[in-house]
Amino acid sequence: MTAEDVLRARLSAGQVHTSGPRYESAARVWNAAVAARPAVVVECRSTADVQASVRASRELGLPLSVRSGGHDWAGRAVADGGIMLDLRPLNRVAVDAGRRAAVVGGGARANDVLAAAEAHGLTAAVGTIGAVGFAGLALGGGYGPFLGKYGLAADNLLGAEIVLADGEVVLANASRLPDLWWALRGGGGNFGVVTSLGVRLHAAPRITTGPVWYPASDAARVFAAVAEIQAGAPDDLTVQTGMLAGADGSLCVVVWPTWCGPADPDGFLSRLGPPLASNIEPVSSYAAEVAGRDAMFPDGRSVVIRTRSLPAFAPEAVSALLAQMEAMASPLSGLSIHHFHGSAARVPVGDTAFPLREDHLMVEVLGMGEGADDRGWADAVSEALAPFALPEAYANLLGPDVPSANVFGRNSARLRDVKHRYDPDGVFRAIPLG
Repeated sequence: MTAEDVLRARLSAGQVHTSGPRYESAARVWNAAVAARPAVVVECRSTADVQASVRASRELGLPLSVRSGGHDWAGRAVADGGIMLDLRPLNRVAVDAGRRAAVVGGGARANDVLAAAEAHGLTAAVGTIGAVGFAGLALGGGYGPFLGKYGLAADNLLGAEIVLADGEVVLANASRLPDLWWALRGGGGNFGVVTSLGVRLHAAPRITTGPVWYPASDAARVFAAVAEIQAGAPDDLTVQTGMLAGADGSLCVVVWPTWCGPADPDGFLSRLGPPLASNIEPVSSYAAEVAGRDAMFPDGRSVVIRTRSLPAFAPEAVSALLAQMEAMASPLSGLSIHHFHGSAARVPVGDTAFPLREDHLMVEVLGMGEGADDRGWADAVSEALAPFALPEAYANLLGPDVPSANVFGRNSARLRDVKHRYDPDGVFRAIPLG
C-alpha cells in the first residue's frame, strides 16, 4: 500500500492530500526558495490524527515534517517525498482569564494568541511579527519586543502535550517529565509533535512603540547612543534596531523601541538626535499592531538567514555591519537586531535548554530577494561579524547549511542526551542541536 492508501484508511475523508488546492496551500511555505515537496499532506484536526500519522510514517519508513506557520526559512516544515503534518487546523486558543493562562493549539500563529488574549484584557510574549507559528517560535526561544518585561516566549510556557516518535501522547511540565520539559524550552521541535502548549499571559500594559529612521551616515552615532540606552534600559523598554533600504532606496538605520508601561519618546529621541522620520506612538491594540507588521515580510520571496550573537554594539562590529550593508546586493535584504536583557537575562542558564542568558544582541541577517535569495551577502555579513561574536548562536534561525557545533554551550550534552532518550532514531529534525 502507498502512504496515501495507509493514511486514508486511518483518517477521515478529506484529510489526506497528494495534489490540489489544499495540498498546495500546505506545501507552499513562506520562503519561495524552498523547493522540497511532500508526497502526502495530512490535515491534522486532533491529537489522534497526529498519532496515526506519526505511526504511519514509521511503518512506511518515510520522512516526517510538521507545518504550523511555515515560517522556518530553511523549509524544515516540508519533508521532501515524505509526510507533512499540517497542524494549522489545530489553531484554537482557549484563554483562562482568571489564571492569566491559555492553552494554545500547535497550529496557532502568534496573531491568534495575541487576539485571543487581548479579548480578555491580556497579552502574550511573542515575536516581532504575527504570521509565525507560535509553537515553533516559543520552542526555539522566541525573541520579541516584550523580552525585557516578560522574557522569551519559551520562558512563558507552562506545559506541553506532545506526540512522541512511537505515537505515544505525553504531557510535559515542571512536575511531569521534567527532563523533556527542560529540553522543549529552547531545544525546538526535536523531540516530538507538540499539539498544544500551556502559555502564561499577562495583564495588557500600556504600549508605546514604532520605528525611527536615520540615514546610514549617522550609523556610528546612532548605534553608540542606542548602546548607551540599552545598557541602562529598564525591563519595560526593549529596543530593536536594524539596517535596511528606505522607501527611496537609500540605506537607513531603524531604531524601534517598545515600552510596556510609562514611555518617554521625547527623551528617547533627544538622546539619538534628529531622525529622518519617527512613528513612535501609543498603541490601542497591540494585536493589531503586530498583525500589521506581517506585510513587511510577505510570502513568496526567496530568503536565506544567518545569525550572530554580539555582546554589545562595539564600534568595530558597527563598522563591519555598515561596510557589509553598503555592499548589499538586494534592496530587500537587511538586518534585524534584537536586544536580549531584563527578565530574560535573569533566568539561570541551566533552567531551560536556551543557552545564552547574558545581555547580548542577536543579529538576524536577512538575505531576501525576488526570485533568488541574497546568500552571498548574508554569508559575508556573518563572516564579518564572526570575530566579535559569542560562541552560542540562535538555533531557531540556523539552517542545515551552517556548522552548528556547540551552539547550546554548556547545555549541549544534556540536550543531546534527552534527544537520544526520546527520539533515538532521529524522526524529528527541527532546529540544529549541534
